[in-house]
Amino acid sequence: MFRAMLAALALTPLAEAASAACASDDEIAAFVASYLSLSPTKALGIGGDMQDALCTQAKLVAALTPSLGPVVGYKAGLTSQPAQERFGVSAPVHGVLYRDMLLEDGATITASFGAVPMVEADLLMIVADDAIAQATTPEEILQHVSALRPFIELPDLSVAKGEPLTGETLTAMGVGPRLGVMGADIPITDAAAMSAALSSMTVTLRADDGSVLSEAPGAAVLGHPANALLWLMSEGIVLKAGDIVSVGSFGPLIPVGKVGGGAAVQYSGLPGDPQISVSFSD
Repeated sequence: MFRAMLAALALTPLAEAASAACASDDEIAAFVASYLSLSPTKALGIGGDMQDALCTQAKLVAALTPSLGPVVGYKAGLTSQPAQERFGVSAPVHGVLYRDMLLEDGATITASFGAVPMVEADLLMIVADDAIAQATTPEEILQHVSALRPFIELPDLSVAKGEPLTGETLTAMGVGPRLGVMGADIPITDAAAMSAALSSMTVTLRADDGSVLSEAPGAAVLGHPANALLWLMSEGIVLKAGDIVSVGSFGPLIPVGKVGGGAAVQYSGLPGDPQISVSFSD
């Protein structure tokens, strides 16, 4: 889990070598203060490489867990072409999920839930067992996933206007964690059938008035949503039984101001064509 990664970063010579570009304690404290007050802030990780960004992220996670609860899983970000194009990157990024950011389907929250609040159509996978580490294909991944959960992620880009948003700064800042609404479990009893359904499904994000904000096939996420877990493992993340994994957005991130009083996501092609929603108050 991420705590082990945090401990490793704190103890290895590599962390010491990277510390010149890893955020200072004062920079972390300033970011956390702005994050908790929902105020646009200065980006973390400016000028550093990805190793520096991960060092900063580890320090930020330690600083945020007292407020957001323990880490319960991981999130892959920028896993679709529209998301990558928006931020000028050619590869995904990753962060963590905190216990208290996860809300139930139908939740009502304030529209100003973040400094730069966004909406995206996402999906969660629940890891069934540690043997997922041996998987090499999407279908093999699903043999070690107990269930899917529909998920509307509500990320917060956090930074003030003009601050750089790159793969490195997004990673340093944890890939925008704030809130997310999850649906009921969709159990996986036939990995092959579910693999086919995930690849061919259509994921539609709608505004409060029913207008379509984005629509994409399941394959929009790295060719197959389960590839997000393979990618995370290729980055050195060790998935364990019970971990919750966000596969990333199936389309562009949408500013909350464009969705009106709420948003809904439907997964046409998954069992029951499930749909979830979130409402926004003034």
